[in-house]
Amino acid sequence: MKKIALGLVVLSLGVTGCSTGTIKNKEMKEVTWKHIGDLPVPKGFEKQYGVAGPLAGHIGEYVIIAGGANFPYKPVLEGGAKVVYSDLYLMKKTSDGLELVKHTHLPKEIGYGSAISTEKGIYYIGGTYQTGVSNEIIFVGLNKDKTDIEVKTIGKLPFEYHSGVAVLKGDDIFIVAGKQNGKDSKNFYKYNLSTGKTSELKMFPGTERSQPVGQILHNGKEEMLYVFGGGTGVAFTDGYAYSFSQDSWSKAKDVVLNNHGISVLGANSVKLDSSKMLVIGGFNKAIWDDANLKLGSLKGEALKNYRESYFNKDPQDFNWNKNMLVYNAKTNTWESMGEIPFMAPCGEGLVKIGDTIYSINGEIKPGIRSPRIYEGKLK
Repeated sequence: MKKIALGLVVLSLGVTGCSTGTIKNKEMKEVTWKHIGDLPVPKGFEKQYGVAGPLAGHIGEYVIIAGGANFPYKPVLEGGAKVVYSDLYLMKKTSDGLELVKHTHLPKEIGYGSAISTEKGIYYIGGTYQTGVSNEIIFVGLNKDKTDIEVKTIGKLPFEYHSGVAVLKGDDIFIVAGKQNGKDSKNFYKYNLSTGKTSELKMFPGTERSQPVGQILHNGKEEMLYVFGGGTGVAFTDGYAYSFSQDSWSKAKDVVLNNHGISVLGANSVKLDSSKMLVIGGFNKAIWDDANLKLGSLKGEALKNYRESYFNKDPQDFNWNKNMLVYNAKTNTWESMGEIPFMAPCGEGLVKIGDTIYSINGEIKPGIRSPRIYEGKLK
């Protein structure tokens, strides 16, 4: 196996606070982050530019990273074309980071779908191709020797889908918001893995949106699906909870830290335990809202000048969310575990195995990705 965990760099020790808040809950864990290497170079290329929107999940101690997209030829400002990949990297968790077991390919390039990790394999719902959008549900598993992956299509949705929230409860995959048939949506569906039937559920109560975050959490009374943020031409900070038993939505705490709303549009999340979810990343609301307004309304020289100024900014000038945000369903509160010690990613892969978290690539400014993989240790 080829190691990618070369030249380990300890980036932060005992992150316990941040510029916008401190940990008030003594039960909150700390995270130690380090750079463990870069995603291997895709076949046919000489450099790995990093991807956004990859398929990222795990099967036991094995991490699978596949697909995603970037702009390898020219920058966005120069009209560079986005490339979606089919490369798949099977890696194994080690004490030093991740070891590459095999570099292979998915049947087709894919990105921006929803990945759900289980003990048996990873369900991947929808996603974008190089041309077109998927309505498929695929299952990614390991062979008996755990040296290769097996990919098969197990179902199809009655709509094309990407950039929403999908979770698994029992034998059902619940899919809400995202781009459905090409439009930002608030539709909510249940797909049954046994029957292949798709059922429509109570519509999401917020505005239509893409790129929210969500997890199933236990609030002390029942398991509910919690969905936060996302956006359209504007970024949202609102939150909602769905009761499976009642088929109804209720309001959850908005994403707020020290009375300041935080956008988690484009962020990713993992469960810390049965009642808490960790969210990393998110576009800055003020900058996102302003850019969407001006890129859509300015004309001629004014638009040209704005585009040049906007896309030539340094990553830190976009002020994306660096807080490691934690939502607690039992207390309906948000807190921060401190800040990540690397550029805030959007569209990253986020995988948790036990007390280890992997932050994989992601966009660090519009059109620019990072090839880096970071490992966070919870303690």
